[in-house]
Amino acid sequence: MKLNNSETRFTVAFYNLENFFDTKNDPHKLDDDFTPDGKKVWDESKFSRKTKKLARTISLIGQDDSGTPPVLIGIAEVENKQVIEALLKTKSLREVNYDYVHFDSPDERGIDTALIYNKERFEVISSETIPLMVDNDNGDRDLTRDILYVHGRLHQEEIHVFVNHWPSRRDGANETSYKRIKAAETILQKIGNIPTESFNCIIMGDFNDDPNSESIKTIMDTKMFVNPMQTLLSPVSGSANYKGEWSLFDQILISHSFLNYEKGTHSFKKAKVFAPKFLKEWKGKYKGNPFRTYAGKKYLGGYSDHFPVYLVLRENK
Repeated sequence: MKLNNSETRFTVAFYNLENFFDTKNDPHKLDDDFTPDGKKVWDESKFSRKTKKLARTISLIGQDDSGTPPVLIGIAEVENKQVIEALLKTKSLREVNYDYVHFDSPDERGIDTALIYNKERFEVISSETIPLMVDNDNGDRDLTRDILYVHGRLHQEEIHVFVNHWPSRRDGANETSYKRIKAAETILQKIGNIPTESFNCIIMGDFNDDPNSESIKTIMDTKMFVNPMQTLLSPVSGSANYKGEWSLFDQILISHSFLNYEKGTHSFKKAKVFAPKFLKEWKGKYKGNPFRTYAGKKYLGGYSDHFPVYLVLRENK
């Protein structure tokens, strides 16, 4: 679609893909459930169906605002490079000149983060993983996801992207809060090394915390960032729903530099949760919730238990 104005707008998105596993049993990962013989009876047919659905969703994120598929998409809960490549080979995405950055993380289940980017719009300068060194109560290291850091150029403007999937609340929100605060501090430590002249930062991810949580406040208290997602959480809306309560664990934070209008830069225009009808449960008790792939062992055939979130940026020419 074409926009009805002369502005050039682009979408930057984040999407938790909910257990996007291949069907092979990796002896080094706790992925047994997601195999043909596992609890989920996860076979090639189900994998193919999910891949096509996720790809179509990604292609449509922000289309109404920018007219094109996203230039950058941070993703979480991907098992390996193979599932990302399967995604990019689908009919919905193969025409877009996408590439990706991915590293295997120490997560016990083998679920990682990655960054998909349009090669015509974004150039990778360097990329690395930042280990998140947190311990469980018993003193053992929590083998959780690394933080993915990508330094690149979006239309010649240098930017720094952090893709996150912070430790879960499985053992209680308060009990595990220290892990997510540590993740925030780990990012801030890295940010301290970024030169002021190229301080254009995007911190995106499934933070397993809401905008008002201590971990997000740890970043916001530096006064270096804006959280345009702050207003998107309400009693009736968010990016995920657990036991009837909405949360906005999926967020994209931006540095203040995205609020200027200098030539050669990018300006923030709006932030949204992408929640069209096809991504929602359409009937019953969970009507309006994200249409997920599984509910426990029961195969529903949906997309993900999270809605994608996105920003619209204007290119200043």
